[in-house]
Amino acid sequence: MSQTTQTDSVQPVKARLDALERELWSQEYLMKIAEFDGATIAPEDGADARGEALGYLTAQHHSLLTSECAKQLVHEAQAAVDTGAETDPTLLNRVRVLARDQREAAAIPEDEAVAWAKLVCEANAVWHKAKPANDWAAFEPYVDQMVDTLKRHAGYLDSQRDPYDVMLDQFERGLTSAQFDAFCDAAKQTIVPLVAAIAKAPRPKADFLTNPVAEPVQRAMSYDLMKLVGLHMPGSTLAFTEHPFSEGFALGDVRVATHIYEDNLMSNVYSVIHEAGHAIYEQNIKPDFAYTCLFSGTSLGIHESQSRLFENTLGRSRAFMAPLLKLLRAHAPEIYNKVSEDELYHAVNIAGPSLIRTEADELTYSLHVMIRYEIEQALFAGEARAADIPRLWNDLTKQYLGLDVPNFTEGCLQDTHWSGGSFGYFPTYALGSAYDAQLIDAMNRAQVPIEQSCAHGDLAPIRSWLNENIWQWGRAKDAPEIIRDACGAAFDAQFFCRYLEDKFSELYKL
Repeated sequence: MSQTTQTDSVQPVKARLDALERELWSQEYLMKIAEFDGATIAPEDGADARGEALGYLTAQHHSLLTSECAKQLVHEAQAAVDTGAETDPTLLNRVRVLARDQREAAAIPEDEAVAWAKLVCEANAVWHKAKPANDWAAFEPYVDQMVDTLKRHAGYLDSQRDPYDVMLDQFERGLTSAQFDAFCDAAKQTIVPLVAAIAKAPRPKADFLTNPVAEPVQRAMSYDLMKLVGLHMPGSTLAFTEHPFSEGFALGDVRVATHIYEDNLMSNVYSVIHEAGHAIYEQNIKPDFAYTCLFSGTSLGIHESQSRLFENTLGRSRAFMAPLLKLLRAHAPEIYNKVSEDELYHAVNIAGPSLIRTEADELTYSLHVMIRYEIEQALFAGEARAADIPRLWNDLTKQYLGLDVPNFTEGCLQDTHWSGGSFGYFPTYALGSAYDAQLIDAMNRAQVPIEQSCAHGDLAPIRSWLNENIWQWGRAKDAPEIIRDACGAAFDAQFFCRYLEDKFSELYKL
């Protein structure tokens, strides 16, 4: 057992908890480093060695978190809070969140936790090869293995609940299929008629979007985009990968990973802005939470609300076109000196069915999420296996988007999430967009100068409100509490539906 867990009963309980959490954090930090390296710069043949290291670190972390000594310490900390012996205002939340983490980790046998870490590492490496090779057959067996494993884990966590609801709860506390079904029903009532109406409207001309911009130019532009939206650059870095993502490692260490297509500059532009939204959240958690279980975003839905807010509500707003176009002209003047703000605004908001989720417009984006959600439901209900996914994907894409899927790369292999074992994640993207709309309404009621901030390329007033109401709290508040406290009411999809109706009716003169 680690020396830090051999606690001295004379030492204050908070000091002992600090020591335990710092050691747990150190193990998590090393695991994140390995995972980030694997998705960005690691050689493809290094997956086996990385999996071995991750398995070892997972075993160490699981053993420490679920040890009798750690359980007793959490019990003592809870008693100290209850009796008033400890008055630190953050200690109660630390104990609550750590106890939940501990219960959930203890439910999974250590050998299974280690096997899972190795399986995910291997699956992710296979996916990185399979996607560009259009090779579903290589990746397919891993999907079955992961779903079978997660269904077993769900039984360990709560045998009385539907396994898929247990998975949803891991990404968004309290979320159930019934709740997300209700959200989808409400969203479709707005989205489907708008998509049909827009299909009959004139499509903006935007040939400049496919004009090639060299990779070195896009790399330099990416850093300027990160600065524009407000990332603290000395605490940030940029990497390149197949599927954009971001990660918060520590106080002073957040990382953004993007991809570059020379004939699709806007893919990189909005990937960077999206991931920077995640990263800014992680940069602004209370420093007092560093090295504790509270130093992370509270849920994937809240996290996605921040990335979607920066990418879409701010980044695709008419007001933001002024600073964005200035930046584009600085890096690609041969293209963007000829483009007006209005032309850019209409171009980056073109709506219509498309194959790739990460490139989808705001209006149709949730339909992409629904495709993946329905497939995951079928997998966890035992109504489908991995071999059925290509057919289900193609059928649902035709049903929701009216499109034929030409290959696996642009179909069921396009996303990295399943290769990371993240079943239950996708619904948080749609919820994040809906949270975003409700947060914007709250900002408007608080008279935050959103349009003026975007027009001036100075998002500080917006960041200040977000920091006060969301970012600083880390995991100290769960998602429902964040929304209630920030917005003055529980989550309501009507804000999202109204936002889509207003924006796209104006854009397309409906």
